[in-house]
Amino acid sequence: MLRPAAQRLRGLALRSCPLRGSPGRPRSVCGREGDEKSLLPAEAKWKDRAETVIIGGGCIGVSLAYHLAKAGMKDVVLLEKSELTAGSTWHAAGLTTYFHPGINLKKIHYDSIKLYEKLEEETGQVVGFHQPGSIRLATTPVRVDEFKYQMTRTGWHATEQYIIEPEKIQEMFPLLNMNKVLAGLYNPGDGHIDPYSLTMALAVGARKYGALLKYPAPVTSLKLRSDGTWDVETPQGSLRANRIVNAAGFWAREVGKMVGLEHPLIPVQHQYVITSTIPEVKALKRELPVIRDLEGSYYLRQERDGLLFGPYESQEKMKAQDSWVTSGVPPGFGKELFESDLDRIMEHVEIAMEMVPVLKKADIINIVNGPITYSPDILPMVGPHQGVRNYWVAIGFGYGIIHAGGVGKYLSEWILHGEPPFDLIELDPNRYGKWTTTQYTEVKARESYGFNNIVGYPKEERFAGRPTQRVSGLYKILESKCSMGFHAGWEQPHWFYKPGQDTQYRPSFRRTNWFEPVGCEYKQVMQRVGVIDLSPFGKFNIKGRDSIRLLDRLFANVIPKVGFTNISHMLTPKGRVYAELTVSHQSPGEFLLITGSGSELHDLRWIEEEAVNGGYDVEIKNITDELGVLGVAGPRARKVLQKLTSEDLSDDAFKFLQTKSFKVSNIPVTAIRISYTGELGWELYHRQEDSAALYDVIMNAGQEEEIDNFGTYAMNALRLEKAFRAWGSEMNCDTNPLEAGLESFVKLNKPADFIGKQALRQIKAKGLKRRLVFLTLATDDVDPEGNESVWYNGKVVGNTTSGSYSYSIQKSLAFAYVPVELSEVGQQVEVELLGKTYPAVITREPLVLTEPARNRLQKKGGKDKWFPGYSRNPRF
Repeated sequence: MLRPAAQRLRGLALRSCPLRGSPGRPRSVCGREGDEKSLLPAEAKWKDRAETVIIGGGCIGVSLAYHLAKAGMKDVVLLEKSELTAGSTWHAAGLTTYFHPGINLKKIHYDSIKLYEKLEEETGQVVGFHQPGSIRLATTPVRVDEFKYQMTRTGWHATEQYIIEPEKIQEMFPLLNMNKVLAGLYNPGDGHIDPYSLTMALAVGARKYGALLKYPAPVTSLKLRSDGTWDVETPQGSLRANRIVNAAGFWAREVGKMVGLEHPLIPVQHQYVITSTIPEVKALKRELPVIRDLEGSYYLRQERDGLLFGPYESQEKMKAQDSWVTSGVPPGFGKELFESDLDRIMEHVEIAMEMVPVLKKADIINIVNGPITYSPDILPMVGPHQGVRNYWVAIGFGYGIIHAGGVGKYLSEWILHGEPPFDLIELDPNRYGKWTTTQYTEVKARESYGFNNIVGYPKEERFAGRPTQRVSGLYKILESKCSMGFHAGWEQPHWFYKPGQDTQYRPSFRRTNWFEPVGCEYKQVMQRVGVIDLSPFGKFNIKGRDSIRLLDRLFANVIPKVGFTNISHMLTPKGRVYAELTVSHQSPGEFLLITGSGSELHDLRWIEEEAVNGGYDVEIKNITDELGVLGVAGPRARKVLQKLTSEDLSDDAFKFLQTKSFKVSNIPVTAIRISYTGELGWELYHRQEDSAALYDVIMNAGQEEEIDNFGTYAMNALRLEKAFRAWGSEMNCDTNPLEAGLESFVKLNKPADFIGKQALRQIKAKGLKRRLVFLTLATDDVDPEGNESVWYNGKVVGNTTSGSYSYSIQKSLAFAYVPVELSEVGQQVEVELLGKTYPAVITREPLVLTEPARNRLQKKGGKDKWFPGYSRNPRF
């Protein structure tokens, strides 16, 4: 039974929201400052040529035009099909926050807020920016843990963030019912802004710096020319552009289809409620902070002398605009809203009334129900798109207001300087591929919307839409034996369970049900032999007359000799690590390149772009889905595999980092003697359809050697003990290879002028400011994951990059970046985990020598030095 106050909401008419087809200028739905200003007049002039054409006049597109023009780019043209802010911008609730649960997007949020703080002064346009701060409410103990987890991930950023007690929360928001509140996560400087006024101010700034904003000018055709430029057709005329940027909001799919792409996006309906004046709110001396009741799954803020609150309903109740995906956006839809549907959000309305009791007697003047665009994982798609030259995207923004300023700055710097200003791979549009079907997009967007406020655990898995069509040949064999993880569409074993063990997915901020099984897998590889499915690796074949010359330009390492493999890095022009790949020289001029699953198209785009721009005569083929990969590792790996092949696998005949093609029990494989575990091992590349047969013969052959499976969690523990770096953690577009300890893979004296070579020489000459170090720390029931704050003398001095438990020494391990002056072995620091700092010491790496290194020492008579720091505990 609904409370009387909730009952009054039923049948409510929308009195001040512009409805579909309503005449006149639609105004900001919330009626905030600045919306009394008229629309900027459309410009009459036209250009035939443009450096950059931006398609879409919402806050994202206008911000990019502003930033490009301000940075000095000439001939920036923005084309909007109807009028500025049409689509999702004009009706947005306008929330702004420094907080983001991830790491890199904190920088985007920070840049947005810092821009909005000065935009009114710069442009003379009122933007209606309020910064009362925001508080996330914890009403369960696990939420308090989440806040502690997020605090250590924020400590090394510029953002202010604090955990505050209930008394402080009550003081800041006296209208709250505090019965269930345990703590708050407080971000000073958070707030809200009028989206319409913000966009108009950005437009004024864009024009001030020379950009042309043209509307109405719907794009009707996009044609790529042989020289990489674009012919852009509109009813106003045509123009030629060096690049185009799709920033078309919920029209982005239509624009993508013009260039042959199916962007995985779907509009969803999002509602929020606005009240009239509430006496208790009007009587306050200062503006209330924005509240986010995470268990109730809604946000609430002050709107003039009333309140505005918006829920995120469950995936079962939320409404996706499926018809727009199948049939397209209705012609003319721009500044319209959907009919409100109060039943869908009533559960959250009642929860909000309990948390903020003054809502029970408030009058509701508006229910706004408008479209916003979601990608499958809720994150936008930002950057150049693989497979189509000079086509960039800034689409899929479910939270476009807080992203607009920072994304405009980020993209403009990338476009102008040829590389991303910092690592933001989670927004890479190339994280999706052909496996991302319309059905998958719809199911995942529902899940993402419904999970908007769920607890964000480390190692989180979400299960809607899985498995995709992209499964390895071992999926059916392994799915009932292990806990699978999702990697770029693939299912890959994280850890295996035995009869009687807890098989459930139990995420936690502390050690959980996979801890002991992973220890067994670790022991399996260290003492016997293990098999792992590595099929999600990205795999490229490159051959042709200029293949060696191209790879010599792309990679900082030398090109391996025929029949050998090495680890190589692609650097940016500024000398940062864009990618790490395994390069195998299979036959003269033909190479197999291997990268991580998450960077498949990210790396391929970079390679293809350099090949085209440099005019290299090469053939590049993505063979990721064609090849399966099995890893076989451990001291008995050679004994098992030798039973199945006539190829001599002895140490002298098949050396470390050598590659050969032969048959394993009549199944053709390309074998590379390499293992990310650091133990004796091979990676066996084979036809995907042969995976099950190859796995079966290896497992059968290894019965005497006690062969068994292992997953990626155990592999991570093994690689950390060997001090192996991981791309995306120890190295990325925020780091250079020298500070990451990759000097042995960078050949500054090689003749080829590889990308980033000159920048790296300058970095080396100037000296490093920080270094990657290897830490051991004694914890209790929690281990580092990466991105935790590192403390010294009461101050945050760095951050971890990845971490794990060491099953050899029974301590936690982590890589971390610290200032050079604190990077010596033996230096003591502290690592913050769940609100507590743990003593840590910089340790000489590696903790455990790799198998090849141990062999070399053994041959030199150094038998007792095999395992520096290695526990001889009989358990292992």
